[in-house]
Formats: sequence, structure tokens, C-alpha cells
Amino acid sequence: MEVTVAVPKRVDHEERRRLIAEALWRIASSRGLEGASLRDVAAEAGISLGQLQHYFSGKDEMLVFALEHITVLAEARIRERIMALWRPGGGSGAGSDGPSPRTVLRECAAEMLPLDEETRTGLLVGIAYFVRAINDERIRRHAKEGQPKLRAFFAEQFREAVERGEAVPGLDPEMEAMLLIALTDGLTSSALMEVITPEEAMELVDRHLGRLFVR
Repeated sequence: MEVTVAVPKRVDHEERRRLIAEALWRIASSRGLEGASLRDVAAEAGISLGQLQHYFSGKDEMLVFALEHITVLAEARIRERIMALWRPGGGSGAGSDGPSPRTVLRECAAEMLPLDEETRTGLLVGIAYFVRAINDERIRRHAKEGQPKLRAFFAEQFREAVERGEAVPGLDPEMEAMLLIALTDGLTSSALMEVITPEEAMELVDRHLGRLFVR
């Protein structure tokens, strides 16, 4: 008689950690991080509290991982938007050397605005982290790491535009990089509060970039 031996299913630990992070985001986007207890997150993720504590020793560790993971996902979406412009039919601003700096900046700004449900949820989670980071040094340290990289990338795009003669004369790449970040942050707040629509926010970004580029 043949005996079948059940083989225990292997658990992808990184995938489980990501699922826990996503459960945390769903809670944070609806009621903030302060209301997200370990027990609540475990229930949202469909696992026991003991299972969650197997992956994260405490709430702070879980929050830091979730913050890092949401940053990775946002960067991946931006890269995907930009890479799509290299493909035939990828849209305006795509030449033999790839999309122009203006197009790259526009696509990045679009990803930073609540133009769809995915970006809206991500931004609401980001706000929840911001509120907690004000009084939490560990969260604040991680939350601050992303902006210098983003500013440097934007400045690089503006600098390239200046070298290619595509930007207005006298443009300061570093200053304009920070101004674009500040603009999108402000427009995001207004769009989330429904003072303006997401489409109006994108139109204002286009108007702003139109004043900085000659083509």
C-alpha cells in the first residue's frame, strides 16, 4: 500500500511580512497609525497575534518595515511609468535617448498625487507616518531618508534640461527641485481634502513645469 506523506507548505517569510505591512496600510489609511494595534493588524492580515509576533517583535519594527516597503513600491511604480516611455508609443517626450527631463519630472509628480485609489491610499498612509514621525525619532529618521534622494533626482533632471537647452535660462536645479516637491505636497493636501480635484492638481503641475521649460 502506498503511503502519502504530507509535505508542510513552505512559507515565504518576506511575502508574509509584506502582507502584514499591507494590512497595516489599510488600517492606517482609514484611521491612522495610532489606532493600529498589533492585534488589529494581525486580524486584518488574517493571521494570529502569535504569528505576527514571529515576524515583528514589536510595533515599531513593524512600522519601520512597512514604511520602507511602501517607499520601495512607490519607487517601483515611478520607474515603471518612466520605463514605459521608452517603449514605442510610450507618449510625448520620448526620444531615441529616452523621455525628456520634463516628461520624467511630470511622471514623478503624477505618482506623488492622488490620481487613483492606489496612490490615494499610499498618500494617506504617508500622512499617518508623518503625524507619528513628529514625536517618534526612529520613524522620523526613516521618513526623512527619502526626500534628499528625491530632491537629488529632480535636481539632476533639471540640470540635464539646462545642459540640453530645454529649461529657461538661469534656472537653479536645486531650488526648483525643492519647489516641485513642495508644490506636489501642497497640491496633494488640497486634493485629499477635496479643495481641488486630482485632475486640477495635475493641471497645476503642468502649468508650473510649462513655466520652467522652453520645450
